[in-house]
Amino acid sequence: MTQPEPRAQGQIDPRGPQFNAMLTSVVLALTLITAPDPVGIVLLAVQAALFATSVALGVQRTPAAYLFKRVVRPRLAAPTHLEDPQPPRFAQAVGLVFAVVGLVGYLSGAPLLGAIATGFALAAALLNAVFGFCLGCEIYLLIRRIAPAKTLPSQGPVPTNTTTTATPSAGTPTDDTKEEEAFA
Repeated sequence: MTQPEPRAQGQIDPRGPQFNAMLTSVVLALTLITAPDPVGIVLLAVQAALFATSVALGVQRTPAAYLFKRVVRPRLAAPTHLEDPQPPRFAQAVGLVFAVVGLVGYLSGAPLLGAIATGFALAAALLNAVFGFCLGCEIYLLIRRIAPAKTLPSQGPVPTNTTTTATPSAGTPTDDTKEEEAFA
């Protein structure tokens, strides 16, 4: 009889980044509607700050993660699988780059540049929000396949599959681990 695979430390519920993408899509759509007026620029700056928070602190420690943990996730069934938080974190870094380019465009008097950069970020967010396809995550995985991260001698190669199956007995987060790992 085989034991269920223990839940990997730090794995995340993939629905968290999808929820975040929904929120991001709303903010970026409002930005495109209102920019280059100050309201649109402020919205884009707020979104850039949220992207930066995800990159600096991790996708589990953001306002959207908190909202997902406290309001959304308790109403959902346990996830069928868990994922590595690094691909969504990389995707947030890509979003940050596009948001900063958009801000530079709007603030420097090049609203077309701002709109194009914001539009690209919106398109990527909508792909995740609507279809569950994280473009930045896929780019991260391609980069890892081409140039694997260096490992310590005691570590194995970098896995190319970032999904872990959650089993109800071993994979369902307990109240103790929900706090730390509920979102991505």
